[in-house]
Amino acid sequence: MTAPVLTRPHGPAHTPQGRTALRRAARRVLLHNWTGTSTVPSHGLYPHQWSWDSAFVAIGLRHLSVRRAQRELETLTAAQWGDGRVPHIVFNRAVPLGAYFPSPDFWRSSTAGAAAGAPQEVETSGIVQPPVHALAAWLVHEADPAASRRRGFLPRLYPRLAAWHRYLADRRDLGGGGLAAVLHPWEPGMDNSPCWDGPLQRVEPVPASTFRRADLDHGAASDRPTDLDYGRYVRLAADYRDRGYRDGGPGGAHAFAVEDPGTNALFAASEHALARIAAEVGAAPGPHVRRAEALTDALVTRLWDAQTGVFRCRDLRADALVPEIGVGGLIPLLVPGLPADVVRALVRTAAGPHFGLGDTVRMAPSYDLAGHAFDPGRYWRGPAWFNVNWLLERGLRQHGYTDRADALRDAALDAAGGSGFAEYVDPYSGEARGTRDFSWTAALALDLLAAAPAPVLAAPTPEEDTA
Repeated sequence: MTAPVLTRPHGPAHTPQGRTALRRAARRVLLHNWTGTSTVPSHGLYPHQWSWDSAFVAIGLRHLSVRRAQRELETLTAAQWGDGRVPHIVFNRAVPLGAYFPSPDFWRSSTAGAAAGAPQEVETSGIVQPPVHALAAWLVHEADPAASRRRGFLPRLYPRLAAWHRYLADRRDLGGGGLAAVLHPWEPGMDNSPCWDGPLQRVEPVPASTFRRADLDHGAASDRPTDLDYGRYVRLAADYRDRGYRDGGPGGAHAFAVEDPGTNALFAASEHALARIAAEVGAAPGPHVRRAEALTDALVTRLWDAQTGVFRCRDLRADALVPEIGVGGLIPLLVPGLPADVVRALVRTAAGPHFGLGDTVRMAPSYDLAGHAFDPGRYWRGPAWFNVNWLLERGLRQHGYTDRADALRDAALDAAGGSGFAEYVDPYSGEARGTRDFSWTAALALDLLAAAPAPVLAAPTPEEDTA
């Protein structure tokens, strides 16, 4: 594919009127997707509550209603299992079983997960998603500390978040090197990334005739994972369920076990946030700071590839780094205290031929632009996602790359408004892909708008001045 010449558009987000319109449109999306207790990613394709979606939604909702942002996280963590895991889906009983697959009757959490402490009053999935929740909780608290303290928001959430982090540190360190492993491609959130192709080759897929994919009712097949991919996803989830959702044993005991840099970077960043929460509620912050530092050291030791300047996934079955370059390898930019030489290399990689950020594309793609499996439209195999770019914008700004962060913020706002708050976009053209009116796209647009300086009104031209 020939990359277009990159220009800096002056879209609606670059004028006061445009920003106001974008804010109102984002607000409408979040109001429409609110169920009364939480926010669905979208009513058609994703009609339940998703774990890391709710964290990103809460970050945006804090600019509309701190109370509702708190409720988002409280509802999610109320479905926490006894072993500490926060499930990746909390199912809404009012939604018909056929509206989403795998549905509650597939996961059977209250029975298959009973030994792991799955709740009995609500059905959930049995797998997890990246731990961005403590960071979200701290940002929600900061939006209105007085209201947060009045409601006891952080004292209520802190034990749940601490148990969630203990689960990851104790139950999921399958490689023994201090990082949390993921046991399913859905767990790192980047479901269909080419980074999983190699480890998935070991998984025998179930026949496509044994399940019905509800996602194809709402999206083009060319944008979605293939039936072969889904057959492997179903096999892994069913095997995990049939083992009672047990995590024990080394990584080699699981058909799919990977240390993902994005997941562990969010774990480290959220440990830093949890340290602040601990100090706020009168608990000891030190253990969280030490765990954050240990996670950062383990990230660099186990997953950093200095030759290519990116973090890679580690396949625990093969005990080897995965050769594919995914955008999860840039997310450690979010981690405070990352070594300066690693930060500089990551910024070079983000702007280089693998991701082209600020050169051939305005938002980072989800996979290597030069990779053999790159597809600008297929789910997590190339499109640009708003949550990932929000994380990168925050990381760039944290490490002092203000101009790059400003450019990425502007690009994300332009793409959010121009795509109708799409789930993801073609990284070259900005064309909307996936579903529209997607909650985290709207929520993170609100957050970026809140942090952006007000546009400067241009002086009128002579013609305008005399009109």
